[in-house]
Amino acid sequence: MANQAPAPIRSFLQAAVKPEEAPLPLRVVQIEGLAILKIIKHCKDFSPALVTGQLLGLDVGSVLEVTNCFPFPIREEDEELEAEGANYQLEMMRCLREVNVDNNTVGWYQSTLLGSYQTVELIETFMNYQENIRRCVCIIYDPSKSNQGVLALKALKLSDSFMELYRSNNFTGEKLREKNLTWVDIFEEIPIKVSNSPLISAVMTELETDSPVTQCDYDRLQLATTPYMERNLEFLVECMDDLSMENQKFQFYYRNLSRQQAQQQAWLQKRRAENMTRKAAGEEPLPEEDPSNPIFKPLPEPSRLDSFLITNQIGNYCNQINGVAGQNFSRLYLTKALHEN
Repeated sequence: MANQAPAPIRSFLQAAVKPEEAPLPLRVVQIEGLAILKIIKHCKDFSPALVTGQLLGLDVGSVLEVTNCFPFPIREEDEELEAEGANYQLEMMRCLREVNVDNNTVGWYQSTLLGSYQTVELIETFMNYQENIRRCVCIIYDPSKSNQGVLALKALKLSDSFMELYRSNNFTGEKLREKNLTWVDIFEEIPIKVSNSPLISAVMTELETDSPVTQCDYDRLQLATTPYMERNLEFLVECMDDLSMENQKFQFYYRNLSRQQAQQQAWLQKRRAENMTRKAAGEEPLPEEDPSNPIFKPLPEPSRLDSFLITNQIGNYCNQINGVAGQNFSRLYLTKALHEN
């Protein structure tokens, strides 16, 4: 499923970013607790619609600090509306700067449905951001998975090897083998560290109740996970159909390639026999290759990017199903033990 992501502000970011030395590799994304709450509220309020927003913070060494964020209004695909969205971003960052809040763009966040975020649109948004800022991340939040009692929040970035290959727009099998790139090498997940000021930590400690059990603990014991499993299986079946269609494209390509090679061999045999006759007659032999002949025109190999993304998405659905199934068995054994006691 395609997620609508915000477009980066080229003029503002290019003016703000200065050329520096080679940056340290990104090790961790440190997010303020307030920014996480804003992301969760925005995504849950509009669920199941997919929403996006801007991440603001600082790039400090190997740590990308996310200190604030703001949502983007839901809009349709239109050039005028996109221009209004860009003006909205600039105005919001100007207002934040006036109140002395970090207004440096470090990426964006977006909601997803059952982890279906690995799309070409996400890659294109990453590449657009990379043209303007040194490095950025995308925070993915899944409200449907969070209903299972876990905080489904992850930080992603594109791998350097994949970005280099994407810029060349060459996803042939030979190039992928040369770069040693597989479908698991597209995205890199960066560890997330939640940070709060000492004042907020003190207030949260005061607000904690004496009860050792919270509502979140009860949510983890829910046995009704059938809708979540069904949707995962439905999306998995759709991805399998998409992967089958991609495989048919490659089968069609290899059939045409085999047919072309057979035609080339037949043509070469005919040309060699003709050259033997001309040689016996004392005439100059004809060249054994004819670029003007259509059978010598190379066939374009289909891009493997879509199949890589679909395979990556299938792996994600399988991991989610496996995780939920394992948790269900644990809950069933726990419930059985409680009934026996």
